[in-house]
Amino acid sequence: MTDSKYFTTTKKGEIFELKAELNSDKKEKKKEAVKKVIASMTVGKDVSALFPDVVNCMQTDNLELKKLVYLYLMNYAKSQPDMAIMAVNTFVKDCEDPNPLIRALAVRTMGCIRVDKITEYLCEPLRKCLKDEDPYVRKTAAVCVAKLHDINAQLVEDQGFLDTLKDLISDSNPMVVANAVAALSEIAESHPSSNLLDLNPQSINKLLTALNECTEWGQIFILDCLANYTPKDDREAQSICERVTPRLSHANSAVVLSAVKVLMKFMEMLSKDLDYYGTLLKKLAPPLVTLLSAEPELQYVALRNINLIVQKRPEVLKHEMKVFFVKYNDPIYVKLEKLDIMIRLASQANIAQVLAELKEYATEVDVDFVRKAVRAIGRCAIKVEQSAERCVSTLLDLIQTKVNYVVQEAIVVIKDIFRKYPNKYESVIATLCENLDSLDEPEARAAMIWIVGEYAERIDNADELLESFLEGFHDESTQVQLQLLTAIVKLFLKKPTETQELVQQVLSLATQDSDNPDLRDRGYIYWRLLSTDPVAAKEVVLAEKPLISEETDLIEPTLLDELICYIGTLASVYHKPPSAFVEGGRGVVHKSLPPRTASSESTESPETAPAGAPPGEQLDTVPTQGDLLGDLLNLDLGPPVSGPPLATSAVQMGAVDLLGGGLDSLIGAPSFVAPPAAAVPANLGAPMGSGLSDLFDLTSGVGTLSGSYVAPKAVWLPAMKAKGLEILGTFTRQAGSISMDLQLTNKALQVMTDFAIQFNRNSFGLAPAAPLQVHAPLSPTQTVEISLPLSTAGSVMKTEPLNSLQVAVKNNIDVFYFSTLYPLHILFVEDGKMDRQMFLATWKDIPNENEAQFQIRDCPLNAEAVSSRLQSSSIFTVARRNVEGQDMLYQSLKLTNGIWVLAELRIQPGNPSFTLSLKCRAPEVSQHVYQAYETILKN
Repeated sequence: MTDSKYFTTTKKGEIFELKAELNSDKKEKKKEAVKKVIASMTVGKDVSALFPDVVNCMQTDNLELKKLVYLYLMNYAKSQPDMAIMAVNTFVKDCEDPNPLIRALAVRTMGCIRVDKITEYLCEPLRKCLKDEDPYVRKTAAVCVAKLHDINAQLVEDQGFLDTLKDLISDSNPMVVANAVAALSEIAESHPSSNLLDLNPQSINKLLTALNECTEWGQIFILDCLANYTPKDDREAQSICERVTPRLSHANSAVVLSAVKVLMKFMEMLSKDLDYYGTLLKKLAPPLVTLLSAEPELQYVALRNINLIVQKRPEVLKHEMKVFFVKYNDPIYVKLEKLDIMIRLASQANIAQVLAELKEYATEVDVDFVRKAVRAIGRCAIKVEQSAERCVSTLLDLIQTKVNYVVQEAIVVIKDIFRKYPNKYESVIATLCENLDSLDEPEARAAMIWIVGEYAERIDNADELLESFLEGFHDESTQVQLQLLTAIVKLFLKKPTETQELVQQVLSLATQDSDNPDLRDRGYIYWRLLSTDPVAAKEVVLAEKPLISEETDLIEPTLLDELICYIGTLASVYHKPPSAFVEGGRGVVHKSLPPRTASSESTESPETAPAGAPPGEQLDTVPTQGDLLGDLLNLDLGPPVSGPPLATSAVQMGAVDLLGGGLDSLIGAPSFVAPPAAAVPANLGAPMGSGLSDLFDLTSGVGTLSGSYVAPKAVWLPAMKAKGLEILGTFTRQAGSISMDLQLTNKALQVMTDFAIQFNRNSFGLAPAAPLQVHAPLSPTQTVEISLPLSTAGSVMKTEPLNSLQVAVKNNIDVFYFSTLYPLHILFVEDGKMDRQMFLATWKDIPNENEAQFQIRDCPLNAEAVSSRLQSSSIFTVARRNVEGQDMLYQSLKLTNGIWVLAELRIQPGNPSFTLSLKCRAPEVSQHVYQAYETILKN
């Protein structure tokens, strides 16, 4: 007989009977009784009164009975914590049982008993099980550490379990490795700042070896862990990709998606010119196509992930259009997703078959799907210019069907086609006007009104058409009312004599009879424009409109890069970062793709770079951040090389060696001139000797500087993108302190409170040194100025470009994100003047290939003024000399992270162009230092 009999009893007085049976001497009777208890517990009866009797049954060799008792214990330990301590002895004993299954069972149950009182008793048994000879026990114990960490993190750290877990990554058994990785990943997620999974090429090699022999879930844990690693160069990235590629043919779709995630992330580091890059693209397509033959729910998840992949790398699936054609029995959610991907893959090569499919879909019975199909035809016209004519004729055919919702969708998309291709397809307007009476949806009515207003001069009865809409003005939706107001004003400006009454009527309806503030405001603006300056009104209302872009629904690039890092998770299905839907944001870490390596991306030449522009003018740059590829803090931490100068090597600077006898002549050349008094801080007062030996010792201490150049405030976050909050800002450095000067303006209709600010990790560790203090609530139209002190002690991660900063600002309304570029000179420290011997030794020691040359044009200053101005921004003149009529300034500066930059500035009197040569151990800094020079000298 099966165990179902235990669920059928409904006797009263059952607890008493069970108690007697649990204390019986017969083993079989005991087992039957425990089964009855578990059955009662499962159906929701309270059997906690039997706790001591059930715990007594733990002392048994029968594995089945032990499992049942442990199950009961897990369920009731939390409600009976004092009695649960009775079970501790048995756990300790079971953890030393000769049977590995019992040892593992004991350690698994220990992890599931979430009672603080007994966790400390379980540390010793857990420690033994982590070093158990049997891999099954070790892998169970690894997961138990993660569970224990969730109950009492401090205890786990104090007992050294985390170090033991890290050692298990090198275990000989692949399943132990997988579970150790899973446990460490789980713990790391709840403590993002801790560097638990300290991955290096050796540990990655062990993980890749274990990958081939794991169960499918073990493989997923390892692949997810690999996805969080950033290879040191493209060669290592390629090697990892080669070893992960076989996982693409796995039967489990979760393993496939995890492998795709790793490959998509590491492909970022591979050069597109590599043969292997093309091979990898070809290998990615088949597994993704295979996922589409699964059941609909899995298909949907696969399609949402494919949607991201196609936006990032459309070339992966460009030849696989047919697999996205809709099947008649697909559920609607799969159909709509396939349709979206079809449009993303549409190109000149396949547009004919795509249009044929879409036309077929537009005659389906499912209304939502038909609407989306008609809209898709319009999107194809906008995306593939060569197909526009064919798309328009397809839409006209659909309008002829006279199916109401098809006609309405077609009119909405034709409006967009007119915006993309003005003066090309206006011949179809007559056909559209015939269907005017059948329009009942706000979006279609608004689109039709826009078309009539925009092309009023081509439509003879435009005034009659618009007047027909005006009759039920107050019953229309806001969208239609606004469009109607604008269209009639356009009509009036094009045909003023015939439509004066009409425009007065609509302005009166909008301003006097309407409660909608948007409509009223627009009405008043038009009224004042028309009454004060009709010419200006014409310029404003009939201004040439920008062409609409082809893909308006693409995910913003930085968000797309983050979502690629979450392929195969909920974030990739929602198309939102985890922080948007994970409650409380615990353990949510912003991820991003690694930057391309130097070998796979050419750097911008100084001539083409937007040099010298203040940070505010470069806000269009949305930085794409990478993980820590080359932590800038590690590039040049030590002081410059001191000691005897290395073997002299003449520095090549064009045909003429402008340094005369090489850099050695800097020390004793008689042609040297000391930096002018203006360049030396007043309080330094070092005595000038008769010899040239103290030429370099002018600054024995650090000067009191007036503060570096401050760019004017620029708009960092426009009000329209932040629900009414406008942020202007700039960066300053005064007396060694960096601050972000902000101007917050409330352009919304509600009060703003609870302000906070956070920075993403960045190249130089910039972080707020104090909370964002807005002392009083920010009322509508109010502006407040705030100076936020910054430190350079935050987390470091190399960004692209190097000086980009991603910022999140929170208030009571929402969280808003923006990115800006900070000028590098705010990071120049006040003790950046280098000693002369050190300057020489360092200049020689830095390889010649690290030298970069730039031209600073249109700068009419002389050498004294240049030196003085640069010194106020902590760029110090170490020495100055005159060679063949040219002034040569030798300068040094030091960044907050200890990187030194050495410079030679050549100034030809009367010539406004200077030549700047920079040498640095971190050459990626040079471009930004040059921009700092330009900014300081030109402002």
